[in-house]
Amino acid sequence: YTDVNAKIPALNILTFVALLVAVLFLFNAFRRQWIIPLIGLALMVLTSVIVGGVYPLIVQQFQVRPTELGRERPYIERNIEATRTAYKIDDAEIEEYAGSVSPPSVEIVEASAGTINNIRLLDPAVVSPTYNQLQQIRGYYSFNSRLDVDRYDLPGGQRGAVVAAREINLAGIPDGQRNWTNEVAVFTHGYGFVSAYDNTAESDGTPDFFASDIPPVGELDLEQPRIYFGEFSPPYSIVGAPEGTPPVELDYPDDASPSGQTNTTYQGSGGVDMGTLFGRLLFATKFQDTNILLSDLVNSESQIMWDRDPLTRVGKVAPWLTLDQDPYPVVVDGRIKWIVDGYTLSNDFPYSTRVSLAEATADSISGANFAAGLIARDRVNYMRNSVKAVVDAFEGTVSLYAWDEADPVLKTWRKAFPDVVEPRADMPDDIIEHVRYPQDLFKVQRTVTTRYHVTDASTFYNGTDVWIVPFDPTVTPAQVFQPPYYLTLQMPGEASPAFSLTTTFAPQRRQTLAAFMAVNSAPGEDYGTVRVLQLPSNTTIPGPQQVQNNFESDPTVSSQLSLLRRGGSEIEFGNLLSLPFNDGLLYVEPVYLRAAAEGYPLLRKVLVGYGANVALDDTLTGALRQVLGSSPVAEPEPDPIPEEGLDPQPTPEPTVPPSTGDPVTDLTIAIDDAQRAYQDGQDALADGDFAAYGEAQDRLAEALARAAQAEAQITGGGAAAPPDSGGDEVVDEGVPDETVT
Repeated sequence: YTDVNAKIPALNILTFVALLVAVLFLFNAFRRQWIIPLIGLALMVLTSVIVGGVYPLIVQQFQVRPTELGRERPYIERNIEATRTAYKIDDAEIEEYAGSVSPPSVEIVEASAGTINNIRLLDPAVVSPTYNQLQQIRGYYSFNSRLDVDRYDLPGGQRGAVVAAREINLAGIPDGQRNWTNEVAVFTHGYGFVSAYDNTAESDGTPDFFASDIPPVGELDLEQPRIYFGEFSPPYSIVGAPEGTPPVELDYPDDASPSGQTNTTYQGSGGVDMGTLFGRLLFATKFQDTNILLSDLVNSESQIMWDRDPLTRVGKVAPWLTLDQDPYPVVVDGRIKWIVDGYTLSNDFPYSTRVSLAEATADSISGANFAAGLIARDRVNYMRNSVKAVVDAFEGTVSLYAWDEADPVLKTWRKAFPDVVEPRADMPDDIIEHVRYPQDLFKVQRTVTTRYHVTDASTFYNGTDVWIVPFDPTVTPAQVFQPPYYLTLQMPGEASPAFSLTTTFAPQRRQTLAAFMAVNSAPGEDYGTVRVLQLPSNTTIPGPQQVQNNFESDPTVSSQLSLLRRGGSEIEFGNLLSLPFNDGLLYVEPVYLRAAAEGYPLLRKVLVGYGANVALDDTLTGALRQVLGSSPVAEPEPDPIPEEGLDPQPTPEPTVPPSTGDPVTDLTIAIDDAQRAYQDGQDALADGDFAAYGEAQDRLAEALARAAQAEAQITGGGAAAPPDSGGDEVVDEGVPDETVT
């Protein structure tokens, strides 16, 4: 109110006064007196103080403050509408969500199979060391420390995948071989593409690869696996040679070759010709390297490659775009390509609230330094994912496609550079299949949504319904935002699952859950549709931090985790996933085990939480059975009901071995019994024998109680209370009763 009714009129008055003072100075050029300039200067200063400072202060203090909401209401409404439009959340579907924690029926579980069967267990932020250990092949190759999530149409249907490109890594060249020839002309490119199913793993915890190895094998048709343009390509390489010249470039390691490797000569057009004397002199000057001028490896057919990072190449073609900091590789038409999301931004959208991109996009994975690379001008108040860029990994060609053709900023740039961005209709279908909703845009949108999910001016003004993005509870210290996650899930009311980007919100100053937000990331009519499931304000659904605390404080889970840590092994928690289920939220977190000496993470356990119930098991199915009482898999036939008049045989109580009198020996025996009981339970669960599974769980709880008691005696703490072996009993139709552990 003050800006419109006091500051803007004051600026108009000051403009008039400034013009008047300018006229006085011109007039003084003819009169040549000091009095006229002094009068003009005094008038300017006095007007600035009174009109520009005092008057707006009086309006704010005596007109606005006594009835601030009434005065500011129309401007708050404009701000809400403009901000939601500027960040494209004005069409977000916000719906009430019950926040139930009631046990699900068999029908509910079966109806949720689209979500449960696609739960991603491989964490792309954790398993990079595992990919390096199993698929690096040689030390001069490497994978990004943060892998990417995608999906592929395979013979069994569309499957989620954790993917990575095997790039060259000059730091991995063996000691004594780091020289100009090797770094510039021999180790020129990466080789291959690795992909594993995201919702399963091998029995030993390693990823279940469906594209791997050198030469490439698996389900993907990769005809050109060479990566000359990637995120970690060398600063520059010299490639190419006349026909018949022995190849110099290392292509890939080959144990069948006498030299242990296969060499190649680049046959593409991704470099710049530099075989002439002038070309050699020019590039020797550019790179400050006399070897380019003197080396006999440079010949008449030589090409030089530089600016090889996909982000750099797209930035050179369209410097007016701001680029998402996470390009991801895809296999299309037998080649590896990089997809890069481009944004158009503005800081001048009327009435829209400004957001710091560095702050909004920083989380536990990207970090502040990663996000700071998003844009030099940090604060914006308008953002669109207007362009999808595609970079060929073999030849480096850059193709830009208009993704949001209605964006007025993009329309203006296309008028200035009419042939740079191709129409969306020209984008190949094979590329469209791998398009996904960009993370940086979604992070900004969720930051805005924390306040602008509210459309009522009074509620917005009072600040009574403000959300926050929860901290990631799986990292230490837990003072960084939880990242959004790509998941294939079935939202309430949807007939089938869809590839989506998801996040959660917590109420301000509370650790329960306020809302769940997902945007459809599957190309089609629903792409970009934002849905927000808003829970009641009095909800008891735990938020991510509460869930993690429930996991680690549960006696049975804590005891099993302690067993895993024996021998110096380290436990690494994967991403804590939140999934809409049965009008509530289901939480799933993979647990990785890393050996003490230079180990790499292996998927060993899965944590599941629903309401107050938690479970830790070797498999997702086993953990779901414990928490829900059922899972979306084929169920065994229930035990026959005893005939009338016949009492079923009672379940025998587990036999407790007598104490040996030595607490250390008792502890060893108890741990052995616990491990044996746990394994017996897993075997029974795999066989569908729920009676044996329940008996094994009883033995496990009893053994853990004895272990705790013996440990307390060893440490001098006396007898310890046995841990709670159970929880709420969940009974489901058609499924034998189970005790949640």
